[in-house]
Amino acid sequence: QVQLVESGGDSVQAGGSLRLTCATSGYPYSSGCMGWFRQAPGKEREGVALTFTGDGSTYYVGSVKGRFSISQDNAKNTVDLQMNSLKPEDTAMYYCAAARISYCTWTLERFGYWGQGTQVTVSS
Repeated sequence: QVQLVESGGDSVQAGGSLRLTCATSGYPYSSGCMGWFRQAPGKEREGVALTFTGDGSTYYVGSVKGRFSISQDNAKNTVDLQMNSLKPEDTAMYYCAAARISYCTWTLERFGYWGQGTQVTVSS
């Protein structure tokens, strides 16, 4: 059974940094796409950053490029999201997700496994 557990969410001021961690269990780590998504109140869930666990390729949505970085630790079975230069518009619930597919995609429906989320609040 695949389980994803997020941690690291907090309240910070604009310009600050946070590091989110997704602890995984039961996931065939070497063969899929993992990512971070976020959902702000009243808005649709959107992709933030993806990584293909096979080769470490990474992908980012335009609004976070240069500020966020996704990384995986195969020894710990974790996927982290380092978030720098945070802005109030980054405020959202952040979710870790995993897909057992041989490529990465921003399509939410392809991700069959989701964590419960961790809240990030950025104040101005």
